[in-house]
Amino acid sequence: MTRWVIMMAAALVLFPAVAAAVPPPPPNPGDDQIGAARREADAKAARVGELTGQLTAAEAELRRVTDDVAYKMELANKARVDLEAARDEAAKARQAADAARTEADAASQAVETARRDLDEFAAASYQQGSTVGSLSAYLGASSPEDLLARNQLLAAVGDANLNALDDVEWARSEKANKDAAARAALEVADRKQEAADQARRDADSAHQAAAQAQQGQAARAAAIEGDKARVESELSQALGAVQSLEGQRAQYDQWVEQKRREDEEAARQAALAAKPSAPVNQPVSAPSGGGVETVVARAMSQLGVRYSWGGGNYNGPTVGVRDWGVGDSYGDYYTVGFDCSGLMMYAFAGVGVYLQHYSGYQYNSGRKVPLAQMRRGDMLFWGPGGGTHVALYLGGGMMVEAPYSGSSVRVAPVRYGGIMPYAVRLL
Repeated sequence: MTRWVIMMAAALVLFPAVAAAVPPPPPNPGDDQIGAARREADAKAARVGELTGQLTAAEAELRRVTDDVAYKMELANKARVDLEAARDEAAKARQAADAARTEADAASQAVETARRDLDEFAAASYQQGSTVGSLSAYLGASSPEDLLARNQLLAAVGDANLNALDDVEWARSEKANKDAAARAALEVADRKQEAADQARRDADSAHQAAAQAQQGQAARAAAIEGDKARVESELSQALGAVQSLEGQRAQYDQWVEQKRREDEEAARQAALAAKPSAPVNQPVSAPSGGGVETVVARAMSQLGVRYSWGGGNYNGPTVGVRDWGVGDSYGDYYTVGFDCSGLMMYAFAGVGVYLQHYSGYQYNSGRKVPLAQMRRGDMLFWGPGGGTHVALYLGGGMMVEAPYSGSSVRVAPVRYGGIMPYAVRLL
């Protein structure tokens, strides 16, 4: 009996883990519970995929309407430039018409004066007894020869006045013709101004509508992105739940396996301990360019100056103008800065090249070279006819630009999406 107690005590010393090695069993979620969690995660993943597709389409549409806003923004610039030109033309036509009217009035007055002088001459000759042309002139003749001489003198003076009257009448007719032509030119200029003003209103209205569409599309894209972020968070939670349940199942399976091994080992040790000849000290195994450079320098000197739609001229940044959309939301119309074509105006004015404030006109202002041949100082354009955006190429694949409302003049890599196939070289 004493020997048996000693062997059992030795077994407990040699195998201390047998009695307390296996902890209580962990939770064991059922197959239905794990399956339901997986189905929920799969549904969330499918929803994330659906929202990703919607967001991709929404962002593509947002890019399209943003480009449309930029294009219509530059068209509005064009309309303002054209309106200013039409106003100048109308003002010049109005000045010419006023001058022609003044000349015509003066000519008419000269005709009246000449006619009045002729009438007075006749009256003086035939009614006041003048020595030339009056009846007394004939009666006072001393001889037939004297009478003939006086008659010839009267005729000569009369013809001179009549010729002078004809000349004045001809001048009046010429002035009247000039007046009519000037008034016709003024009517044409006024019609052009009205058309340009209507074009400006139409361009502003189109730009406003495009900007509103952009805002609506941006809101839609933001809403989809928000939904996507929310569902992604829910997916993460669902996946975490699946992993937790599957982890619990794996831990339970490990516990079962560990319990089985421990039970087997305990049984083996008990069997060894029951044999009197079993050794009590069995060991345990351990576990086991000069002009170009001037242009570039002027553009680069404005880095960090904020974007302001309609802003910038030959002398530097200016207050922008209303665009009834994104630009207004950033306060461009009361903030000093540049838009894309305004920055080009300022950069090239430094070498005596004066561009108009519209990228579409700037695209046709110089020699076009293929993009493969572009070099430092060339202008790069985007959109139909170059009317969406313009930037200055710096070389090495980089450009300087005034990109969009809410940003500032910056240096950026050349974007080839939507770029025109030609650069414009002015120097």
